[in-house]
Amino acid sequence: MKHGDFTELAKFYVDRPGYSMELLKMIRNHIMNEQGVEAVRAADVGAGTGKLTENLAQIGVKGYAVEPNDAMRAEGIKLFAGKDTFVWSKGLAEMTNLPDECVDWVLMGSSFHWADAPKAVAEFGRILKPGGFFTAIWNPRDIKRNALHTDIEDMIYKEIPNMKRVSSGSTMTTEIMEKKLSGGAFGDIIFMEAFYEELMTKERYLNIWRSVNDIRVQAGEEGFQRIMNNIEHLLKNYEEIAVPYKARAWTARVYK
Repeated sequence: MKHGDFTELAKFYVDRPGYSMELLKMIRNHIMNEQGVEAVRAADVGAGTGKLTENLAQIGVKGYAVEPNDAMRAEGIKLFAGKDTFVWSKGLAEMTNLPDECVDWVLMGSSFHWADAPKAVAEFGRILKPGGFFTAIWNPRDIKRNALHTDIEDMIYKEIPNMKRVSSGSTMTTEIMEKKLSGGAFGDIIFMEAFYEELMTKERYLNIWRSVNDIRVQAGEEGFQRIMNNIEHLLKNYEEIAVPYKARAWTARVYK
């Protein structure tokens, strides 16, 4: 398995958590007020299996879902079967294949770190209407709020002492985001953070771990299986797991 290749993980991705609805509503309302519109049209780029896309539809947003991986996109299309809120298509952050100035809002949910930032920023500027907005959002686990999740994290680092996380979003800062957006026409960055919790079955929680790409690549298949066995052992007395998350979002406005 390679970094960023989710083909074999798509079947587990559907069990991942969604994003903070309250945070998404706040950003949507800000865009509606700034744009003077009653509805927001969005592009969820790197949409995966549709976790963020589904949240956007739930708050009344319509638009496009763009995903390069065929297996992931197939799961998203299945999720939206019979619905006309989002049109699914194949594309990259660097080349979405969407029309010029077609949306008010571009989002990347837990995926901006995989993009070639300068090329993606230029592409987002192209597909956004004048004064439109780009949001990069992540939903890492808030492990410090729960001893179980701290124990799991410690165990993983014992298995992979020099582990480098690619996609948790925990280490992103406004300064890093400013650098990623530099050279483009974006400014007025707003940072928002929201804490929330999801109660899930043991099997769903294990599937979320099975969907993780960067740890699996660094541990190798044997090491990753040891990690999964250890997680199952830590969960032996649990029927359900309360998982704390924090949504972290940076929103910037395009000027052109």
